[in-house]
Amino acid sequence: MAVHKAGRKAGRVATAVAAAALIGVAASACGPDDDNGKGGSVSEKPASSSSGTKSPGSDDPESDAPEAKAPPAASAQLADVPASVKGGVITVGDPKAKHTVKVYEDPRCPFCKKFEDGGAQALVKPVADGKVKVEYTIASFLDKNLGGSGSVNAANALRAAVEAGKFPQFHAAVFANQAEEETDDAYTPAFLLKIADRVEGLRGGGFDKAVTNGTYKKWVGEAMESFSADGVQGTPTVFIDGKKSKGDGLYEQAAFAKELKAAGIS
Repeated sequence: MAVHKAGRKAGRVATAVAAAALIGVAASACGPDDDNGKGGSVSEKPASSSSGTKSPGSDDPESDAPEAKAPPAASAQLADVPASVKGGVITVGDPKAKHTVKVYEDPRCPFCKKFEDGGAQALVKPVADGKVKVEYTIASFLDKNLGGSGSVNAANALRAAVEAGKFPQFHAAVFANQAEEETDDAYTPAFLLKIADRVEGLRGGGFDKAVTNGTYKKWVGEAMESFSADGVQGTPTVFIDGKKSKGDGLYEQAAFAKELKAAGIS
C-alpha cells in the first residue's frame, strides 16, 4: 500500500514538472494551466490542514469540517488597518501610503503560503505603520488545473471578509490553513467558516451567508480577469513600487525585508 501511494504521488509530481516545463513556469511558483489543463506547481508541501469534505448524511457541514488553526499572531497588528475593493483588487493599508506592493496569489498555491509564512511577514509592520499599502489580486486558476472549487470558495470568502472589516486577519488565517497538498480541495464553505471562527468578530449572518451561498463569485471572476489582464504568469508574483521582486527572496522574511528597505520601506 505504501509503495502504491508513493508511486501515485511521484506520478503527480512528474506530471506537474512536465507541465511546468511546457508552459515555462519556474518550479518555485504556481502557474496557469497549459493546453492540456495540467499546469500547477511542485514543491515540498508545507504541513497544514486536511480536507474539509462534508461527510455523507451530515445535517451540519461545519461539524464534519476539520478544526482550523489560528492565524499567525503578527496578523493582530493589522486589525485596525483598512481594506477596500476596487475592481478585482483588494487593497490593504492607508490608500495614501507612499509605497505600493502588489501581490498576486491563488489560495491553493503552496508557494503563496510559503510567501505568506516568509517574506510577507516583513510587510506587517510597514503596513500597520501606514508606510505601504498592499494590493492583492486573488486568482483561482488552480481549481481548473487541479479540479475542485477551493480557490473560488476561498476567494469568495476573502471578499466577504472585506465587508466584515476583517480581511487582513482572515487572509492570514486562510493561508495558515492551506491543505498539505495543493491537489486537496480543502477550502469548502464549511471549512472556511471554521477558519473564520479563529478570527474574532468575523462570523455573523452576512459573512456566513456570503461564504455559504457564494455571494461574491462574480467578483472572483473579475479578480481572475484582473490577474490575466496584468499578464501575470504565476503565483506568487510580487511587485514593489512597480518593480518585480526577486524569486527566492519572497520566501525569506529577512531577504524580502532587504528588498523592501532598498525601495525605502522599513
